[in-house]
Amino acid sequence: MLVGEGPGETEDRLGRPFVGRAGELLDRMLGAVDLQRESVFIGNTVKCRPTQSEGGRLRNRAPDPAEMANCRPWLDEQIEIIRPRIILALGAPAARSFLGAKFSITRQRGQWFEGPMGIALITTFHPAYVLRQTGGELTAVKRLVWDDLKAVRAKLDEFASHPATEAPPPAPVQASLF
Repeated sequence: MLVGEGPGETEDRLGRPFVGRAGELLDRMLGAVDLQRESVFIGNTVKCRPTQSEGGRLRNRAPDPAEMANCRPWLDEQIEIIRPRIILALGAPAARSFLGAKFSITRQRGQWFEGPMGIALITTFHPAYVLRQTGGELTAVKRLVWDDLKAVRAKLDEFASHPATEAPPPAPVQASLF
């Protein structure tokens, strides 16, 4: 299960998560560890587009803690119904919704935590953040995200090696930064 922060303008209009450039990058990120969009559930911490007005135009913004708290029952219900083996929180707001306001994505991303219902939880940078990077910063962030995705793949493979679980067959990790 992947959890982002909230729908953007295009997602809100189309009613689907992670469409547009960030969605295309997310698809490549998943493909790099042999996962397809269709094999994961993608949700958000809030169900409505958080906006702010700038110059008479609505712009996306990160959801605030009260908005995330108000939408949390829906996210918890999705988690309870889906019962994923892993939750990958995309970006600081999504990570903070699970791990608290003091969570630091730059210091704590890529670490495993116990999420809701004891589900393994890991965080990484949001695809939109990756797209905003340039030059050497882009290369560095992509490497960090790649490491996080490899950790997800390894955990899925670990689950697959335990016969008591109903895990998908293990897939090889491609040598790619997506």
